[in-house]
Amino acid sequence: MKATQIYDALTHFASEKLPAFIWGPPGIGKSSIVKQIANDHDYDFIDLRLSLLDPTDLKGIPFFDKAHNEAVWASPSFLPKDPDSRGILFLDEINTAAPSVQASAYQLVLDRKVGEYELPEGWSIIAAGNRENDRGVTYRMPPPLANRFVHLEMAVDFEDWKQWAYKSGIDAAVIGYLTFDPGKLFDFDPTRNERSFPTPRSWEYVHRILRSGVDEALLHEAIAGAIGKENSVDFLAFRKVMHRLPDLDAILSGELTTVGEEDTKVLFALCAGLVNRLQSGTKEEIDNVLAFSLSLPSEFAIMLVKDMQKSGIPVENAPHWDEWVRKFSYLLA
Repeated sequence: MKATQIYDALTHFASEKLPAFIWGPPGIGKSSIVKQIANDHDYDFIDLRLSLLDPTDLKGIPFFDKAHNEAVWASPSFLPKDPDSRGILFLDEINTAAPSVQASAYQLVLDRKVGEYELPEGWSIIAAGNRENDRGVTYRMPPPLANRFVHLEMAVDFEDWKQWAYKSGIDAAVIGYLTFDPGKLFDFDPTRNERSFPTPRSWEYVHRILRSGVDEALLHEAIAGAIGKENSVDFLAFRKVMHRLPDLDAILSGELTTVGEEDTKVLFALCAGLVNRLQSGTKEEIDNVLAFSLSLPSEFAIMLVKDMQKSGIPVENAPHWDEWVRKFSYLLA
């Protein structure tokens, strides 16, 4: 399932308090999706790592209640207590916990209680973990625990990621490079034993490295630490074409209406840069970009407009829309 499909499914599961488990390789955004659901729906969010707990930690510590002459279990402070609260209890990397700790979660996941503790009615449980063949530190999930979840397999989808990247303001060089070579969005081979490799998470790190203003002399090593040395060399070579881009402000203002560039790398970077700038663009700027796209090679004009549409930019209302459709309708059929 794509990230957007996982988001939609989990949103419904959370409202029904249906326990769900997201499977997928490292770095593809499993935990980010759950956090986004919590943010979008104003849920409280608790990220609980069972691998850091002992089997008794979920049940709590027993103490003697003199008033009733009996032993009572003091529930752990990290679990939600407010009966009127609404939230998501996220059990991240649950299959990295030892089997004895996973067993302690059986009752919490299915019955929404453990010992004398009961999860508030407004809370749902979502878990995530890496697959066993990813060669991470994982334990096989016991069938009784596995059967307590609805299991969803998350896959990397470039178009899905690109839509998120535009909305999140990811650097245009990163988007342009990955549009040029989508296979580099996720290139993880568990048999290679690499410390750094491209994933959606590590490309976000590249964006943050660029934004940090690190010295150009250190940029290769810094980016290599996120996506690997070969990928860093390739990306920085692509990034150099950003200096050959036409003035984006002139395109947005309508001063520049044609482009004389034929290098595909430059055109990929140009389209990414324009969509990035139009995230907060005016109606006039949107129409100016649409008019400019009429001068682009057909495949780039279509890619640019499709990316604008996927990013929620109202291109269909622009004055040049009818002219654009007439010119490229034979390719859209």
